[in-house]
Amino acid sequence: MNGWHGRLLHVDLSSGVCRYEAIPASWLQSYLGGRGLGVRLLRETYHLDPFAPEMPLVFACGPLGGTSAPTSSRLAVVSRSPLTGTIYDCSAGGRFAHRLKGAGIDALVITGQSAQPTLLRLSPAGATLEPAQKLWGERFHATAAALQSASESVAAIGPAGERGVLFANIMMGEGNSVGRGGLGAVMGNKRLKAIVVSGDQRPTIADPERLQKGRQDMMRLFKASPILFGQLGIAEYGTPTLVDLMTQRRMAPTENFRRTVFEAAANYSGPAIRKAYQSKKDGCFGCPIQCKKSTPQGEHLPEYETVSHFGALNGIADLHSIVKSNTLCNDLGMDTISAAATLSAWGELRGRFPSADEVQKLLLAMALRQGEGESLALGSQRLTRAAGRPEFSMSVKGLELPAYDPRGAYGMALAYCTSNRGGCHLRAYPISHEILRKPVPTDRFSFAGKARIIKIAEDTNATIDSLVACKFSFLGASLEEYGTILSGVTGHDYSPQDLKEIGERIYLTERYYNLANGFSEKDDTLPPRFFSEAGSSGEGIDVPPIDQARFNEERRKYYRIRGLTDDGSFKDPAWLGGQP
Repeated sequence: MNGWHGRLLHVDLSSGVCRYEAIPASWLQSYLGGRGLGVRLLRETYHLDPFAPEMPLVFACGPLGGTSAPTSSRLAVVSRSPLTGTIYDCSAGGRFAHRLKGAGIDALVITGQSAQPTLLRLSPAGATLEPAQKLWGERFHATAAALQSASESVAAIGPAGERGVLFANIMMGEGNSVGRGGLGAVMGNKRLKAIVVSGDQRPTIADPERLQKGRQDMMRLFKASPILFGQLGIAEYGTPTLVDLMTQRRMAPTENFRRTVFEAAANYSGPAIRKAYQSKKDGCFGCPIQCKKSTPQGEHLPEYETVSHFGALNGIADLHSIVKSNTLCNDLGMDTISAAATLSAWGELRGRFPSADEVQKLLLAMALRQGEGESLALGSQRLTRAAGRPEFSMSVKGLELPAYDPRGAYGMALAYCTSNRGGCHLRAYPISHEILRKPVPTDRFSFAGKARIIKIAEDTNATIDSLVACKFSFLGASLEEYGTILSGVTGHDYSPQDLKEIGERIYLTERYYNLANGFSEKDDTLPPRFFSEAGSSGEGIDVPPIDQARFNEERRKYYRIRGLTDDGSFKDPAWLGGQP
């Protein structure tokens, strides 16, 4: 088999048994890897509670991992989210993904619950479980320093994951994170502190010349993209280069989305971060884009969502406070988006947003579930419901919204709601055409045509997450180049349309799982604020409330395009039985 190894490692923490299993070739060809393979591996267990010992936690590589394909040193982690209850996947890059594929497997499936804190050590020679009591309670950086060597990579949780914070991360040794949805809490519930992996096995390549041609075409498109490599592109300033753009478009979420402009946003823009921290380029292993930024001492600097949410969303203009909050969240093992958004909802509840001086104390209390942190650790939806003000949670399906106000981009408004994992900008990323004007510009204040665009983008991104590649690469390249590369690696011919059909299968499988777990049309909507309150109009830009009737109309159109009923259900109740 080319590209894939064709096997997985199943680790049962309850019994301590580790065994290798073959993966059917039909699954790999129909779901690729990463997100798609993880979703397929949950077929028999998707209905389980996220904290049920039997609930799998799947680390899945892609068919391009270990090859020269750009941005392919990534994996997806898949399970059911304790924060949202949805089927959930999260992608992360770095050497851990590279070495997991190098250990000779396409997926690691972890079930059960250890009686004591444990760690998993994995190499091409096999897997062992070791006691981890001495590491339990340690923060992430101390854990990684204790375990990681030059030939090994670590994925670990911090105190937040151990204590069941519902938006706890799994952190990778090089600073990447499985950052949203609380999969770190799933890992902590299994009492698995860390995974240490080494390996250098490379997959066989069916057609090296075809792979090389696709790679060369892709690199030319990368270099030609002003969004990637322009003077103000993400390779130059990282994702905080979006700060000034979102401010100018008047769609920067401010004070729990009560406003959409933060006057002091320039304090934490890409150029401001570079000036204050002399930031240098950084990024995932083997990636030519290098979108991340770090200090000369190697400290990872925050990305756009983090600077905006610890900044504007909480009314904080202090860059150094924002950077400290980012560093602390990473060390404690918490999602910066949900942590900051929960603090913002809490700030509106109490009538005062947290100051720059108190944020880090609140984050520590949140991770340790002490004092106010006990309720904050549950996320904004549970926090606001308990206070009798659920409308203050700026979330969809329980997942806190990222830093794009939907009143300023109607495709984004629809995409937040149709996303299977909840309020996420990355399932369809309509910002690419509504704001960045790629591949073609669309009217951001119109729903016209957005249903079909979102459907196609969701299918495409499901494929990207299953290859597993970086979404930023699609600001330059397309499925055509990735189809050429995948065909060269595996020896199977994949056209762009083939890849979109695979993405559609993955998306619909996730939706089937969610509907079976009690989700419905009522969950595919925005918080009421966006339909009743205007954004911050000015400078010739009008930001009115979203027309709810027009939103509902476009949502029904989206359901019909997807082949669903008008209320978003499956016409064939046994749809799943017809899938590979």
